[in-house]
Order: sequence, then C-alpha cells, then structure tokens
Amino acid sequence: MPHDHDHPSTYLFLLAGAREGGNTEALARAAAAELPAHATQTWLDLRELPLAPFDDVRHAGDGVYPQPVGAEKILLDATLTTDNLVIVSPLYWYSVSASAKLYLDHWAGWLRVPGADFKARMRGKTLWTVSVLSDTDQTTADPLVGTLRLSAEYLNMTWGGALLGYGNRPGDITTDTPALTRAKTFFA
Repeated sequence: MPHDHDHPSTYLFLLAGAREGGNTEALARAAAAELPAHATQTWLDLRELPLAPFDDVRHAGDGVYPQPVGAEKILLDATLTTDNLVIVSPLYWYSVSASAKLYLDHWAGWLRVPGADFKARMRGKTLWTVSVLSDTDQTTADPLVGTLRLSAEYLNMTWGGALLGYGNRPGDITTDTPALTRAKTFFA
C-alpha cells in the first residue's frame, strides 16, 4: 500500500500474550518505535477485551449473526478502521495463542454481520505478526505464520510478514540482537 501522507497509516497492535510486558510485546514495541511519527498506533490487549466463545450459527435459523457488543464490538471496529493489523502473539504449541485464535474465529461471524462488510473492508489492509518463540529453530513457528498468511490471503489482505525472535524467560528478547535489528526495519 503506497504511503499517502494526507492519510497517515494506522496500525492496530493486538496483544495476544498471556503475560503483561512479555518478550513478544517488547519485540513489537521495538518495531513500532521505528514507525513514522505521523503513523497512528493503537494497542489493544486481548486479556482486557475477552471474547465469548465463538458460536457458529451459519446453519441455524436465518444464519445471521447479531451485531457485536462490548469487547467484540471494540475489536471489530478497531479491526475495520486500521490499515495495518499486527497480531502480537507468542508461539504457543506451534501456533497463535488461544486469545488470538479466538479473535480469528470471530472473523467467521464478522463475515456475516449485516452491514459490517467485513470481507470488502479487510481487502487491501496489511496483516503482520510479531512472535517470540522459546526455540532457536524458527521453522517451529511455520504453523503460526501459515495460519496468519493464509487468513490474509483469504480476505485479499497484503501479508506484511513475520518478525520472529527468541526468548524463553522474561526479558530474554533483549539479548536477541538479530531480532532487535530486524525490528528496526520490519515495518519499513
């Protein structure tokens, strides 16, 4: 997406870790620090916006999903109004965290919320991910990256890429110099 300075880029960072200020959030904040001053950053923590279990009603009754309320409405509105969606999730069992997966599951409902125009409005946005794993073999994150890349493709979004780092104990990311170096140009 070309940068239009009349319309500064917006970035929504969805924190999907199970720990406040964890390694993944620290790596995402290092990357975000390099964004242009005119870029708008919104940070939402999925622990503070808990979603109800996803209820698939496609084949029940009229198959129409109700208008989201509460945390779900906040997340839908924020998702629809950003140019760049950044899923900030540690690698849990080779994929995104449970809160990130539940957020993605809700996309199936948002596709069917009358008036949301979810699929049309997601087209052209860029999806990114930042993840820290406790394995030095970054291919263990392939399922996480694949989940998000394919989700982006399904909605005709641009896949921005994955910023991966290593960290096992709290604070470990501060010693992953290669990841911190990649963070400096991740959004460039």
